[in-house]
Amino acid sequence: MGTSTSHPLRGRWPQVGSALRYEVRLGPWRFDNETVVRRCEVGRVLELEAKAGPLGTARIAVELRDWGEHCLVIVDEHPLRGAGGVLHNAAVESLIQLRHRAMLARLAGLCERDARPGRPRAVGPGRSAGVRGGGGRARRGGCA
Repeated sequence: MGTSTSHPLRGRWPQVGSALRYEVRLGPWRFDNETVVRRCEVGRVLELEAKAGPLGTARIAVELRDWGEHCLVIVDEHPLRGAGGVLHNAAVESLIQLRHRAMLARLAGLCERDARPGRPRAVGPGRSAGVRGGGGRARRGGCA
């Protein structure tokens, strides 16, 4: 499960208070939701509040850490309000981890593609990206 479409809703991404509108499809059902930037330290931390209607809201934090000559990407997600917080348990956490691993694998693919010779780099010389979600292993890539 993930977003099928997304577009800017307000503000200038990723400034605090800016938001994206997105659609999630689950079988025949479609849900329109939004995600708001709550904290941003460019190049280091992005914290979001994902609003999921009756399911409530969740805090999603993405942190970049220097890791030798690489960059480690850490994703942390927790329910804040609503049914998501009440229903949160080990099974739900396992599904979140699977989603994070898929997301981080896509991110690693983008970073590795962008790291090809002749393409501008998103980070300084000699620094590439590793990705990690929860207990996942770091992977080498090319951007942060």
